Amino acid sequence: MRIKRILFSAFAFSVLLFSCNSKKSEVKTENKKIITVGYAQVGHESDWRLANTKSFKDTFTAENGYNLIFVDADNSQESQIAAMRDFISQKVDYIVLAPAVETGWDEILKEAKNAGIPVILSDRQLKVADESLYLCWVGGNFLREGRESVKWLERYLDKKGRSEDSINIVDLQGSLGSSAQKGRTKGIEEGIRAHDTWHLVARESGDFNQEKGRQTMAKIIGEIGADTIDVVFAENDDMAWGAIDSLKAAGKNPGKDVIIVSFDAVKESFNRILKGEINCTCECNPLHGPRVDEIIKTLERGEPVDRIQYVSEGVFDEENAAAALPTRAY
Repeated sequence: MRIKRILFSAFAFSVLLFSCNSKKSEVKTENKKIITVGYAQVGHESDWRLANTKSFKDTFTAENGYNLIFVDADNSQESQIAAMRDFISQKVDYIVLAPAVETGWDEILKEAKNAGIPVILSDRQLKVADESLYLCWVGGNFLREGRESVKWLERYLDKKGRSEDSINIVDLQGSLGSSAQKGRTKGIEEGIRAHDTWHLVARESGDFNQEKGRQTMAKIIGEIGADTIDVVFAENDDMAWGAIDSLKAAGKNPGKDVIIVSFDAVKESFNRILKGEINCTCECNPLHGPRVDEIIKTLERGEPVDRIQYVSEGVFDEENAAAALPTRAY
């Protein structure tokens, strides 16, 4: 009988010990902080944007300690503001915003600040009266991209013995008012003004969209004629692909008859460089997810972060596209 009591006591103690350990494990799991991030994405207008979205969705996972609330605003500022207001009501920990345009954000940013929610900008920048309304910005240097495209064209024309030729240029702009459009347009404008023999013969927006780029290029060709065009700057790759279709329809050989310079450097444009349809693409790196993850984890440790954070970017043409293509993640 005494042995049975001893065995029962040992069993009861082991059950109690297991129960305590289980409770400790449950508490530890319950206490593990899940960071909730609301991302108001501008839309899905291009391959670049899709790669940008994938970068965030692949990074901000439950396994990585996040709850991501993602909203695609379909290029509507009103939808982005509504999404941000919903994030605030849900008391998210951080808001990430890729603003559709640069202005009109002061009120909603004040609401986020009053709620104690830091706002991180991704890709595009904005203009506010009080810059403390957002925490920091991650993205490409759009003005530098525009300037790099001009430098490339200077070198290319010199290599082809055309540095003194009269050069007629078409600029297919991105969504007007976006920081990407404004930076790239400014860089291109600077280059045109710096060359007496360069002439801007047409400039219209293609909204960073392939079909809109095709339509806009067709309209320009109808107005000034394909034979008058020497260079097309397309302020993103998708518009360049649309422009190529319209130039082909007009009997031109893009990449040879007309120099094509684009922006973003997504994988398909590398393929088109190798086919000879695009001459140069200036990179705008869309993989912002890991950088924003680093920022949030730095903030969670109570450490400061830089207000402006540029991603690394390159320029690609027939000389380096083949070697770089296998490494492209987007």
